[in-house]
Amino acid sequence: MNDTCTIIRGGRILDPANGRDEIGDLFIKNGILVETLSDVERKQAEIIEAKGSIVCPGLVDIHVHFREPGQTHKENVQTGSWAAAAGGFTSVVFMPNTSPACDSAVTLESLRTRTEQGAIVRVYPTGCITLGRKGKSLAPMQALKEAGAVALTDDGDCIQNHELMKRAAEYAAMLDIPLMDHCQDESLTQGAVMNEGIYSLKLGLEGWPREAESIIVHRNIALAQTTGAHIHMQHMTSKDAVELLRQAKKQGIRVTAEVSPHHLSLTEEALSTYNTHFKMNPPLRTEEDREALIEGLLDGTLDIIATDHAPHAADEKELCLDDAPFGIVGLETSLAVCLETLYHKKRCSLSDIIARMTHKPAKLLGLPAGTLSIGAKADIALFNPDESWTVGRNTLFGKSTNSPWLGTSLQGRIQKTLVGGRVVFDGERIFAEKLVSKTCAR
Repeated sequence: MNDTCTIIRGGRILDPANGRDEIGDLFIKNGILVETLSDVERKQAEIIEAKGSIVCPGLVDIHVHFREPGQTHKENVQTGSWAAAAGGFTSVVFMPNTSPACDSAVTLESLRTRTEQGAIVRVYPTGCITLGRKGKSLAPMQALKEAGAVALTDDGDCIQNHELMKRAAEYAAMLDIPLMDHCQDESLTQGAVMNEGIYSLKLGLEGWPREAESIIVHRNIALAQTTGAHIHMQHMTSKDAVELLRQAKKQGIRVTAEVSPHHLSLTEEALSTYNTHFKMNPPLRTEEDREALIEGLLDGTLDIIATDHAPHAADEKELCLDDAPFGIVGLETSLAVCLETLYHKKRCSLSDIIARMTHKPAKLLGLPAGTLSIGAKADIALFNPDESWTVGRNTLFGKSTNSPWLGTSLQGRIQKTLVGGRVVFDGERIFAEKLVSKTCAR
């Protein structure tokens, strides 16, 4: 069998993990990045012209919801992977809030089989912390890790029983597996729809206080300190949580945290029109909170960016604000939103953004991804940070289109996504076993 070779030529190679930022070529042989190709291989290689493009590691998202099994009318592994590829992501980690919940090795292994058969990007599973995600008794954590779970979480829900969470942290420390926690004190959020503040009062909606987040963040910091477990805080939203994490990190406590693009870019004011595409859990907060999140991301208090891609069917989001489900899709828009919020407004460099969307999330969960090192899998994204495109139902490749950016022009367009050296998205089309009929006219 002949070797398959590709040259990505003349792009700006941006590889924060290796401190690389230069115009040059990348060489791929049989899906692996190599230092160079022979003269014969160069003549036979496929050429991808990248002049004027950023060439970076494929993006890594450690927080997505693919809804399979149980809610495949919203998304499934295949369509979720299409959305990922269209957003420049080559490795994603899906949450276990499926039906049935991913709380056993049998369920997890079944899901792994489905991802291997249907996904066009690399998909990694998590397992539940508690059986059924009900917060009553611990799931078989060791069995889940042995079956391939890269972390344990009850995401979508937060364990309210502190003693149970402490036992989970003790076991996680022994197993050396991260716990990822959705930080929400449910006693403070019953019936809540949006951030508690001036806008909830004006709109007559039940408010969701910052304390619902910061109380659990404080608990998790204390448990990480006493047990030695690695506890990761998901989708942080408030200035109070950022400050708690900042102080914890100064003490060397083993905690990490993520922030989502929508919390970096939007505020509670977006709900003034009662648009359910701005209803999310945790909620959008104030401009003061948004600024604190940006500062926390820039100074390393918040380690990474993660989308919390949460698809919902159109008829569900068409309900009134009180009844519509929380959550938005985010994979296709994540990079562009971060570029507009951080890079184009001169808050940080391209390298800073790419680091927080590639090697840093990969390192956090020990994934073999996020770099352009020689010998690494050729998982690569090409994008133009200055090119604009309009978000529409024909530019989103997942099953659901519940995006707050529908109809909005964003700056920063994915041009190609490669997984193992193979193009899976070319800026307009998805390439699975055969060309997917749905194309996007960006």
